[in-house]
Formats: sequence, structure tokens, C-alpha cells
Amino acid sequence: MGVNLRELIKPVKVEIELENLNGKVIAIDAYNMLYQFLAIIRQRDGKPLIDAYGRITSHLNGLFYRTINFLEAGLKPVYVYDGKPPEVKIEEIKKRMKIKELAQKKYEEALTRGDLEEARIYAQQTSLLTKDMVEDSKKLLTYLGIPWVQAPSEGEAQAAYMVKKGDAWASASQDYDSLLFGTPRLIRNLAITGRRKLPRKNIYIEVKPELIELKKLLDHYSITREQLVYIGILLGTDYNPEGVKGVGIKTALKLVTELKDFDKILKALKNPAFPVDPHKIVKLFLEPEVTDDYKLEWSAPNKEKVMEFLCEEHSFSEKRVENALERAEKAYKKNFAQSTIEAWFS
Repeated sequence: MGVNLRELIKPVKVEIELENLNGKVIAIDAYNMLYQFLAIIRQRDGKPLIDAYGRITSHLNGLFYRTINFLEAGLKPVYVYDGKPPEVKIEEIKKRMKIKELAQKKYEEALTRGDLEEARIYAQQTSLLTKDMVEDSKKLLTYLGIPWVQAPSEGEAQAAYMVKKGDAWASASQDYDSLLFGTPRLIRNLAITGRRKLPRKNIYIEVKPELIELKKLLDHYSITREQLVYIGILLGTDYNPEGVKGVGIKTALKLVTELKDFDKILKALKNPAFPVDPHKIVKLFLEPEVTDDYKLEWSAPNKEKVMEFLCEEHSFSEKRVENALERAEKAYKKNFAQSTIEAWFS
């Protein structure tokens, strides 16, 4: 879920085209994107795609075809996977599981009533990414020649670190937490770019990638990254989901710009209760656990392995996968192989 900075970033976000990312390395929050695929790629009654053995394949479908779209646009994706969550996030994860259980119940009730529109909405809230599904996604990326990185803890923190280090140009996630972790650039909507139907309405909109630059955001409000973290904590993060009661975006921004110091802000709010020491939450964002143990290399897709994995193991259409792989191979030769040759002789 993450922190809600939607109103705060409005003045600085800009829509871009996928092609604007040509030649750029993008560190993608893998769990975030896989969950989006699980939510979006469903049948009319809300059921996910499954293979001949009853295993969910929505995440593989989205990962395969969307990644090929990235390659064709010249984007160089690297997927960053979550590791062990910080202890303070465990309770939030338990709450999310209860929400999924409730959504499953409402989904089944909607199906019984024959309300497929409502059933689909609740079905999207029941998505659960299992260990096997994660491992399958890593296997597919390896066969496609796409690098992936295992973060020691939060994937968004690791992606932000890679951007700050200069190994990637931007982070990609739907959540705004990446900004609190200090990514210089955040790109949203990569998983859902294109024509999308609005829930409960017969209206379609065109969704484009959004670029938010951290420096522009901080300069616009004359605040520091630390103060942005304070705002996030006041509104509510994954480490303190409730935030501070009665404090919205305008109040949080006013407190931070006027008082600046976190302890003064907390004192002005009469030291509100938090599930954990708020200073620890600040530290989790400013000094997250990350690693340098990764290597970013892109290679041509292994057609035989991809066909075996998707078609033989997971019942994908051979014709569709073959056509997609042809696109992937052309994209690699055009956007990757040539740049590798140029780099060798430069």
C-alpha cells in the first residue's frame, strides 16, 4: 500500500512516453509489479489465469509480455525482489492477510449474486504472491536474459540505492515509498500503461508512465528528504499505517515547513502514539538495509528454455509465445546487442 503522497506530487509529476526511457536502466519493484499483474490479469468473473495443473499464471503472463514491451521501447529493466521485511512491518502484513480473507468472502458473495463487475473488483484484492510464484518469475526473467536482484530487505530501498549509486536511472513502483527511500527518480504506471477501463464505469482512459523527480519535489516545497520522511510518517507508512489522527497532507506539510525538526513536530502534536518509536521509522527510510551484491547484464532470450517453461510447464499458447519471442529477439538485437558492441570499441 505504501504512503499516500498523491496530492503532494501533483505539481511536479510529468507524463512521459515509454519510448522516453530508451537506453535507460530502470530498477523495478518486482513484488509491486507482480501484484499488479495478479490483480489486473483476470477472467471476466475475476478468476486469475491458470495452467493445466491449476496453478496461477497471471503474474507470468504479465511479466512476459510487459517485459517484451519494455525491450521494444529500448528500456533496460532490472527487477528487484523483496527480502526479509523489517520487524515493524510484520503486523501490517498480518492485517493485509485479513483484508484479503474478507475480500475473498465478498468475492464469493458477489459471484453468487451474479454481479461479475463487483466480483472482479473484490477478486483483485485477494491476490497472494507465493514463494513458488516468485521463484517462477525469477526463472522466467533468467530465461529472457533479464537481470534481477535479491534485496536483503525492502525491494524499493534496494532499487533506490541502485539509482543513487548510478547503476540505474530510475526506480519503478506504484508506491511513493521509493521517494522516502531517496530514489532520485520514480516512475509509476509501468505495469498498467495503455488503455484501461475505470471500475464500475463503461469509460476507458489512457494511462501513461509518470515521472517524479525527488529534487524537484523537495525544491517545490522547500523541504529536505528527511522532512519528506516526516510527512510520510505523519500520514502513515507501511511501518505505521494509521499515521497521526487528524493530520492530512496540508497539515503535515505546514508542520514540517514551519517547525522543520521532527521532535518539535511531535511535541506540537502532543506526542501522538505510534506502534513503534517514530525515530526508528525515520531510520528505516534513511538508512535501509541494502546490498552491492548484484550484477546487471542483459542477454538474448533463451528461446528453447522460455518455450519449455511457459508452454510445456504452464500451458501457454505456443504460437503466442513464439511471436512474442521473435519480438524480444529483434528488440535485443536492435537495442542491446548494438550498444554492447559500441561499448566494447569505445
